[in-house]
Amino acid sequence: MTLHQKSGSVLSAKYSLPRSLRQSSDSDSMKALSIRQPWAWLIVNGYKDIENRTWSTGFRGRVYVHAGKRVKPGDFQEQRDYIRESGLILPEEPPLGAIVGEVTITDCVDSSSSQWFCGPHGFLLSSPVAYKDPIPYRGQLGFFEAVEFEVRNS
Repeated sequence: MTLHQKSGSVLSAKYSLPRSLRQSSDSDSMKALSIRQPWAWLIVNGYKDIENRTWSTGFRGRVYVHAGKRVKPGDFQEQRDYIRESGLILPEEPPLGAIVGEVTITDCVDSSSSQWFCGPHGFLLSSPVAYKDPIPYRGQLGFFEAVEFEVRNS
């Protein structure tokens, strides 16, 4: 996928998957992963197909994408150069400290041909959905459970 191919859709009021599509039908929560901006925006809007981590995971499935509270302007310079060269225009003030959408983690790899991969591990992503109205929510390191009631009522 190139930066000019957008596969995500935008939701206005739907904040979680139907119970039938969640990992566990007995749970009132869904896993979430905090990701710094602008990477969270790029993921939920269908531009970024892999999330880099220093740790691997066996988890596969749907997760909320949480945009962290901080922006680190100098990180991942090669990817930032790619964004600039592609002509993609990022939001001037992307949402921070909020759940901004959902994505499915389909695999975890230690190498990839994706222009976004810089490892050492990458979570392969598919089926992104961007929320029209981000949901304020406190993030955590690693995967964390986002309680559906709290997400819907934030």
